[in-house]
Amino acid sequence: MHTVLELLNLTTNFFEQKGIDSARLNAELLLAEILNCKRLDLYLSFDKPIKEEEVDNYRAFVKRRGNREPLQYILGHVEFYGLTFFVNKDVLIPRQETEILIETVLNSTDKEAELNILDIGTGSGIIAVALAKHLPNAKIVAVDKSPEALAVAKQNAETHNVSQRITYLQNDVLIASLPIDEKLDIIVSNPPYVSQLEFQSLQKEIVAHEPDFAVTDFSDGFTFYRKIIESSKKYLNENGKIFFELGAGQSAQVKSLFELHNFSSIEIRKDYSNIDRVIKGEWK
Repeated sequence: MHTVLELLNLTTNFFEQKGIDSARLNAELLLAEILNCKRLDLYLSFDKPIKEEEVDNYRAFVKRRGNREPLQYILGHVEFYGLTFFVNKDVLIPRQETEILIETVLNSTDKEAELNILDIGTGSGIIAVALAKHLPNAKIVAVDKSPEALAVAKQNAETHNVSQRITYLQNDVLIASLPIDEKLDIIVSNPPYVSQLEFQSLQKEIVAHEPDFAVTDFSDGFTFYRKIIESSKKYLNENGKIFFELGAGQSAQVKSLFELHNFSSIEIRKDYSNIDRVIKGEWK
């Protein structure tokens, strides 16, 4: 019968041979999930024997991770902006950088105001849900072309008790206009911004497992920025704002797109690696 420490050591070595980053951390998180405990609790029970059924379940997890399936899909959840979100293969895995997008929206907004917000490419719904939690009087429309992604987003909104203020639309914004009657105060989007050329060079976890249409625009990386900025005027109120997450090296061109369409008060915010990560433009 294996102990906690023996399983962790065996798995860490296996993951290192597979070239998986943070091998020990991955091993610990997967075992903590199987044992339904906190990761740090493992350190208090290194000598604890593991039941055969638990070992079998753990091995199944380890095999999936060894095949480079993302850790978050195996666990089925991820932490984002202080909240726990359900994720699966139908949605992009939330990244820490997107928290800066949330912070930028909240820091530019009267938190008690009655706002109409549009979240384009909602995916797992993290942006819509996080904003709904912090903007109690906001109404949000969350759009995605994938019905499977919208099902995940709805589940997350229900989990966090904000579903009554979020409306979901299945819509491909590159093809069809949005059936929105009320004018918007804010458009927010973390669009697919990886170019087709760059996509194939990404980690295997992303290329083989995450939905490609949520990562790349299959073009130059700017398709969604162009389309959203061009079409936004018919949706935005006067002084309405657009907030985008950016890919590395994209800020100058997206800023030019804003200027081309007469947006002003353009601001750019950097991420923790000093990369331009979020841009805001205001429609006058």
